[in-house]
Amino acid sequence: MIADILFIALAISLGIIGIVGSFLPVLPGPPISWLGVLVMYLRFGSISGKTLLVWLAITTVVTVVDFIVPGWLSKVTGASKAAGWGATIGMIIGIFFSPVGMIIFGMLGAFLAEILFGSKEGTTSVVAAFGAFAGFFFGTFIKLIAAAWMFFLIIAAIF
Repeated sequence: MIADILFIALAISLGIIGIVGSFLPVLPGPPISWLGVLVMYLRFGSISGKTLLVWLAITTVVTVVDFIVPGWLSKVTGASKAAGWGATIGMIIGIFFSPVGMIIFGMLGAFLAEILFGSKEGTTSVVAAFGAFAGFFFGTFIKLIAAAWMFFLIIAAIF
């Protein structure tokens, strides 16, 4: 009984950390959420093996796409690596304000980094900053959707 509660708490914690990891670049959000699904599968069997494998595939695709798309969008728009870092730092700061704050601070961070460290000026820096931010935002969005859905699976498996 107590072991079951601990495993449920572990699965829920992994699901929550996975959602947070969708925003923070230091945590691999969807893989952590998938571990929560794995816990529910191994301990309780309340999630099917097929569902587990489908979500492993989705987690893998989301993780690979998150590595490819931001860099590609940044490259297409001429953004420097500094703009990507600026977008990341800006979105992390924006978390403390609101979802709108994440967008505003993410764009502002990319723009300022591009001007200060990317040696770009005017319109070029705006386009590059938008590309860096759009890439980061897209990656964050798909990770959040996957992690949130897996968290839902964990909660649904409990009840």
